[in-house]
Amino acid sequence: MERAANGGGTFRTRFRRDRTLVLMTLPAVLLVLVFTYVPILGNVVAFQEYDPYVGDNGFVAVFHSPWVGLEQFSRLFEDPAFWDAVRNTLVLFTLQLLLFFPVPILLALLVNSVLRPRVRALSQAILYLPHFFSWVLVVTVFQQIFGGAGIIAQTLRRHGHEGFDLMTDPGVFKFLVTAEGVWKDAGWGVIVFLAALASVSPDLYEAAAMDGAGRWRRMWHVTLPALRPVIALLLVLRVGDALTVGFEQILLQRDAVGPGAAEVLDTYVWWNGVRNQDFSYAAAAGLIKGVVGLGLVLAANKVAHLMGEQGVYKK
Repeated sequence: MERAANGGGTFRTRFRRDRTLVLMTLPAVLLVLVFTYVPILGNVVAFQEYDPYVGDNGFVAVFHSPWVGLEQFSRLFEDPAFWDAVRNTLVLFTLQLLLFFPVPILLALLVNSVLRPRVRALSQAILYLPHFFSWVLVVTVFQQIFGGAGIIAQTLRRHGHEGFDLMTDPGVFKFLVTAEGVWKDAGWGVIVFLAALASVSPDLYEAAAMDGAGRWRRMWHVTLPALRPVIALLLVLRVGDALTVGFEQILLQRDAVGPGAAEVLDTYVWWNGVRNQDFSYAAAAGLIKGVVGLGLVLAANKVAHLMGEQGVYKK
C-alpha cells in the first residue's frame, strides 16, 4: 500500500520507468529556469542605484552599485504617472475579465451544439486561426477597419457622412484593446473548453432528456457543471495575470492615443527601464507588480478552494 501511495515504488524505480518523459520535459524546464527563475535574482537592483557602467559588465556592476534601501519604492509611490498606469491596468483587466473571459465559454457551448462534425471542425479552425497572428498583424487589421483611412470611415465619407478614427480615440481605446484580445485569443479558450466538454458522458445528457430537461436545462445542469473546474482554473490564472494586460499590443498603439490612456504597468516599466535607463526604478515597479500578482493568485486560488474546486494546486 505504501509503495502504491508513493507512485509505484522507489524514486529510482519511478525514474527508470518515466525517464523518457523526464528527458522530454527537461528542455522546457531548463528554458523556464534560465529565462524565468534566474532573472528573479536581478530584482536586487530595485534596492540599489544601479549603474551598469561601474563594472566590466552589467552582472559585475550589481556588486559595485550603491545600496539605497527603499528609496526607489518611495520615488515610485510619489510618482503620479505610476498611479495612472495602475489605474489603466486595473480598468483594462476589469474590462477583459467581464467582456473577454465569458466569450470563449459561450463560443465553446455554441460550437459544441453543432451536430455535423465537418461544420464543427471548420468552426474551430476559423475561431482558432487568429491566435497565430502577431499583434502587429492584429493591430493592422483593426487599423484597416476602424482607422481614419479604414474601410468603415471611407464608406461613410463616400455616402456624405463624416468619418471617424477609433484607433486614435483615447475614450474608446480600452474597449478597442479588449476587442482585439477577444478576436485574437478567444479561439484558444474555445479549444480548452471543448476539450473539457469532450469528457462529459453522453449518458448524462440522455438521462436529463429522459427526465424532461430541454436543451437549455441540459446546458445549465450538465454542461456548465462539467466546465466549472476548468472555468475556476482559468479564472485563477487570469486573476494572477491581472497586471499583465498585453505589453506588445498596447505598446504598438501607445503613441496613437497617448500615455494618459494607454500607459499600463508593463509599458511604464519598459519606458523607465529601457528608454530612460533608470533600471533600479523600473525594477522596483516590476517587483511590486510581481508581488501583487502572486498575492492575487493565492487569493483567487483560496476562493476556488472555498467553491469546492482544485484551482492551481490542491489544499
